[in-house]
Amino acid sequence: MTMTLETTDLKVQLRLADDWFTVCDLSMLLPGRGVAALLPDGRQVAVFADRNGRLYAIDNRDPFTGAAVLSRGLTGTHQGRPFVASPLLKQRFDLESGQCLDDEAVRVTAYEVKAV
Repeated sequence: MTMTLETTDLKVQLRLADDWFTVCDLSMLLPGRGVAALLPDGRQVAVFADRNGRLYAIDNRDPFTGAAVLSRGLTGTHQGRPFVASPLLKQRFDLESGQCLDDEAVRVTAYEVKAV
């Protein structure tokens, strides 16, 4: 049996300053799994979709190790808030705000994201 990836014309876009930047096709996102994308300035962003189709985007760089790995982290919820846990040291980052749930002094950038 051959399986084909379902495709769509919808694109995932992030707000960068006053403009929207396309990062990937919506079909690239699987619920609970992240995708890393390169921004025009060379930084990486981690993009996620939850089981309800809601989109999230945060910096891909783990501030505790400096490694670009957050897109590979495990997703979950804490007190109703979606998060991703770094695959290295397991710190959790709120996908809506970028706030580290394990160290209130640390945060990553969270981006406004939409599918068009």
